[in-house]
Amino acid sequence: MEPILHAILDWVGKQMTAARETYGVDPVVFLALLFGASPVFYYSIYRMVRAVAKRRLNEVTVWSMIFLLSTVAPYLYVLVAGRNIPWWVYIIIGLVVAQGIWSLVRRLRKKPQPDKS
Repeated sequence: MEPILHAILDWVGKQMTAARETYGVDPVVFLALLFGASPVFYYSIYRMVRAVAKRRLNEVTVWSMIFLLSTVAPYLYVLVAGRNIPWWVYIIIGLVVAQGIWSLVRRLRKKPQPDKS
């Protein structure tokens, strides 16, 4: 089992080095942004749903912007710091952002179900 683990870690290390050298993107920074934005992402959804329930449009707008920023932050880093990025990466980033927006719209349109207890 140990040789397999070493082989995997070696492969990951080579991929990280290639990402830094070829594209100028540090995978550690990307992952830190991704995982660091996760609590903000979920908290913003909570606050948006609460603002919608109380019909506070200004709060919905603010928390929607925070949600969008926390969704886009790691990918924005790739777009700003990256160089020589293949065209298909831009498509994937666009799809991830669109999926985040779609998820937000779907959650906001969902009506709360009454408690059946």
